Amino acid sequence: MRFYKNKQNHKIAYKSLKGRRLGVIFIHGLNSDMNGGKALAIEQYAKKNKLNFIRFDCRGHGSSEGKFEEFTISDWRKDLLDIIDNVAKGPQILIGSSMGGWLMMLAAKARPQRIKGLIGLAAAPDFGKDLYKALNKKNKKEISTKGITKYTSYGFSYYLTKKFFIEAEKNRVLKKPFRFLKPMVLIHGLKDNVVKEDVPRKILKKVTGKNVNIIYLKESDHRLSSLTDLTIIKESIDYLRKIIKLKN
Repeated sequence: MRFYKNKQNHKIAYKSLKGRRLGVIFIHGLNSDMNGGKALAIEQYAKKNKLNFIRFDCRGHGSSEGKFEEFTISDWRKDLLDIIDNVAKGPQILIGSSMGGWLMMLAAKARPQRIKGLIGLAAAPDFGKDLYKALNKKNKKEISTKGITKYTSYGFSYYLTKKFFIEAEKNRVLKKPFRFLKPMVLIHGLKDNVVKEDVPRKILKKVTGKNVNIIYLKESDHRLSSLTDLTIIKESIDYLRKIIKLKN
């Protein structure tokens, strides 16, 4: 494991592989980290295919610096851009899981020359409003009066702040057309009880490019970590690599 130190002197933990020119960056979800099954499977794929590869922990996650509640989507966007600008070399395919799917879209807007393709795994752009709606009355009152609340979801507890929701609103990517002319694949499980199945279609409608593909998996849930899921993720990387090669 290595660390990139940003301008605030915060350490961002990452692991990387050196390969050929095209790179792949995996972006984890909310309250997840770079050591999940999808990240490791994609790393194995990258190693086998001699691709540059990076997986990293956003601040407040995994081995990176800080507590979760100290950061927002704006900070995690900056973490991804720091990795793209200072650690990654050359053109990149971004693979974003859940919240990572939101971050990859923000990065594609900010670094259009570097980003050659996107793969969303249960991508969850603009989830701030839905998350706020899921809060109970006590949570919402504490956000309003104290600026922070302890939230429990699927047996897992963490702190959400008022600033978290303010920054989520500022970073919405689907309010207007999303200018991206390169290939994008959205993979979504129909048994996903975290991100609704219509989200990929909402993304498709907003993306200006024509090469946007949705893959729905009937028996898959939000984790997208079964053998079938991982196989389809790898096949999607194959597809993007072929398209990118044809265009270059």
